[in-house]
Amino acid sequence: MRTIDDLDVAGRRVLVRADLNVPLEDGAITDDGRIRASLPTIEELAARGAKVIVCAHLGRPKGEVKPEFSLAPVATRLGELLGADVAFASDVVGDSARAAAEGLADGGVALLENLRFEPGETSKDDAERGAFADRLAALAEIYVGDGFGAVHRKHASVYDVPKRLPHAAGGLIAAEVEVLRKLTEDFARPYAVALGGSKVSDKLGVIDNLLGKADRILIGGGMVFTFLKAQGHEVGKSLLEADQLDTVRAYLRRAEEAGVEFVLPVDIVAATAFAADADHAVVAADAIPADRLGLDIGPESGKLFAARLADARTVFWNGPMGVFEMEPYSHGTRAVAQGLIDSGAFTVVGGGDSAAAVRRLGFDEAAFSHISTGGGASLEYLEGKTLPGLQALED
Repeated sequence: MRTIDDLDVAGRRVLVRADLNVPLEDGAITDDGRIRASLPTIEELAARGAKVIVCAHLGRPKGEVKPEFSLAPVATRLGELLGADVAFASDVVGDSARAAAEGLADGGVALLENLRFEPGETSKDDAERGAFADRLAALAEIYVGDGFGAVHRKHASVYDVPKRLPHAAGGLIAAEVEVLRKLTEDFARPYAVALGGSKVSDKLGVIDNLLGKADRILIGGGMVFTFLKAQGHEVGKSLLEADQLDTVRAYLRRAEEAGVEFVLPVDIVAATAFAADADHAVVAADAIPADRLGLDIGPESGKLFAARLADARTVFWNGPMGVFEMEPYSHGTRAVAQGLIDSGAFTVVGGGDSAAAVRRLGFDEAAFSHISTGGGASLEYLEGKTLPGLQALED
């Protein structure tokens, strides 16, 4: 895979597909982590005299122009972080986009409006997607793929545009791929995987693929209740995917046969309602009251998980251990994050909610070896799937 080091970009229009899909509340950015992660590639290209045209998506406007999904706040924040003006196009491939691209000086940066305002971006029809890709590619002379969080999507800006322009991977994608190869091909043992989040169905592929690689798999978050139920325990009103019980039982049997240790919580923080101020108590994991729901792993489980991470040399973590946004249910996630740091291992935080939790709970991002920008993309890579955006960059 070529990188931007292989490109001559001086004086040329370079279209950078970035991942700027940041969370917004009332039009304000609540976490600018993805913007900051995109800076190094944009800054390097600008410093080398490129005319940088950044494109990205935000949310799921489904092919319609919806003001609440505008990238305008992102353009403002990007300019602040770059310390330079960022021209913002009010459309994606229309008159404003062409004017912004053509008006750039060497080293200048422009941002196009939300790619997903155009139905062609996400269309499953190759012709419709290709027609949009033609118009997007016409804005530039070179393509740089750097939006790792979108490389698992066969979208026009990710898959079709690099087929139309000389292309290379940006620094962010190159770094992500290097890290993920360390998790799948070149890992040091003991290798521990900590999985959380709400649904076990979201992680089945990862569990399936890593059962042959990891030494131990720690399970927390909402998905743990399907595991506890599979073992015959009462889970009360906790989140449960009943249709996955047989699959989970099969994984537990496979793990035992392969000598892979599954680590489940020994206690749970169970509440009367899904609310921060609900009555809650620590209960044994195999004795959750029928009228309560589990919202976090308990304190003894936090200690257990940290102990099972302590001697690891490689750790991959994806998914919070509880509803970390509510303080009473944030302690399990905090314990696992601290366990990664204390282990001294090569530690990878698998993007999405895990990365948001690290920042929200006040951890120093530099304390982890790598914080991924692509939750879904990271998971699909670890499942062994072919990612369209990476495939396009390798062609």
